[in-house]
Amino acid sequence: MGTGAQARVTVSRGGLCANRTSSRPPVEDDEWPNPNPLSKPIAVLSSIARGVGIVSDPQRLVLAHATVLEGENARSECTVVIEGSTIATVTTEEVSSRPGDQVHDLTGRTVLPGLITCHFHSTYQELGSVPTPFGYEYPPAYQALLGAKNLRVALECGYTSAISAGAANEVDPSLKRAIEDGLVPGPRFVPGSRELSTTGHSNDNTPWYWNLGAPGAVRLCDGADGFRLGVREEVKRGAEIIKLFITGGHGTTAPKERIELTRDELAAAIDTAHERGVLIRGHIANKQAMLMAVELGIDIVDHGDEMDDECIAAMVETGTFLVPSLFFPKHFIETMGAGLGFSEGMKADLDYSYDVLPKANAAGVRILLGDDYGAVGFPHGLYGHEFALYADEIGIPALDVIRWGTRHGADLLGRPDLGTVAPGAIADLVVVDGDPLSTVSLLADAAALTVIKDGAVVSGVLPAGPAGR
Repeated sequence: MGTGAQARVTVSRGGLCANRTSSRPPVEDDEWPNPNPLSKPIAVLSSIARGVGIVSDPQRLVLAHATVLEGENARSECTVVIEGSTIATVTTEEVSSRPGDQVHDLTGRTVLPGLITCHFHSTYQELGSVPTPFGYEYPPAYQALLGAKNLRVALECGYTSAISAGAANEVDPSLKRAIEDGLVPGPRFVPGSRELSTTGHSNDNTPWYWNLGAPGAVRLCDGADGFRLGVREEVKRGAEIIKLFITGGHGTTAPKERIELTRDELAAAIDTAHERGVLIRGHIANKQAMLMAVELGIDIVDHGDEMDDECIAAMVETGTFLVPSLFFPKHFIETMGAGLGFSEGMKADLDYSYDVLPKANAAGVRILLGDDYGAVGFPHGLYGHEFALYADEIGIPALDVIRWGTRHGADLLGRPDLGTVAPGAIADLVVVDGDPLSTVSLLADAAALTVIKDGAVVSGVLPAGPAGR
């Protein structure tokens, strides 16, 4: 930062989740075990002899001689100073050391904000490989263990925040609590609802005579009042983002032209979610439904396979976010071919999206990262390959794609203290051994990454010893 002129981040809990109040009672520090002693800032008590329990300055983590990539530009020979869970300083000047400082020379390494995946299915594992009702693939307790594992993998891959795109059996809210209480490691997590859609929609394929009582991963709603009730029920159960299935297409067996909700149903769902202070997203694969959802105020369009200039203009005007999630169809076509009988249409949609996505990016559509990891043949842990797809194959500048995975995710959450490397920001960071701007595929190599969350190293290691200058 040189002369220290970089602006300090002012934390503002904006966003639609800002005013929600947790329904669970507060947990005292000594009520739950904390298996990760680094999950809280390090501090020591001073002046004990005087009997005043004053907490001294926290121990500092000093990352010296790094290239800092904060979503807008790259700066070389920077030092990042972390105090507790917060970034205190970003500067190109020498930093005077203090007793107890942990100083690491990051010459040849890049520091960027913690990554944010904005389409995450915690309970998915080989979804679609077994012909069971959606959400009944495993018992709920087992799904919770799968979710904990998948969220830990995401953290180890550099994703310090994750936003759900739907999960079964109220697993997500419990996972969020377990992470926050220190029971399991994981990213900051926005828990999702079941998928909400109408009777007979593309994922409502269980034979009627089975008479399933529990909703699993699908909540069926019909009529505007049905969607109001469905959204309210999911929020009551802990969802902070609602998932709608608005069309077929994009990996489903239903045609993309099918619109599953009426305008009144969609409006009721969106309005109710916003009234309850939560985000709402929708699986949308045709233009007509996309324009309708954007006009009605949906927060995230998932997929957007028929996006064109009119859709792009509408999304820029309203500030609607887009998760293109093109890695799954690419991977599916390459690994399974015509295995499930609909890859030909998927390939046409993929080719079209390759052409239109650079236009959307150049126009200013707020694009996000994330995909259907956990679907058949598409395991969790492949997240970082999205960077190479969008940058190297489609031709979008690597810095723009990194911005999708950092700054844009923070904007969705209304969290200016995330998605940046700046004084006052939360110290959620990824240290990359190399330069991801020239070799963006490094972000797919967990061995090249050191992950810092809340100022503590949670995965990987930093170079040992003090800076050698």
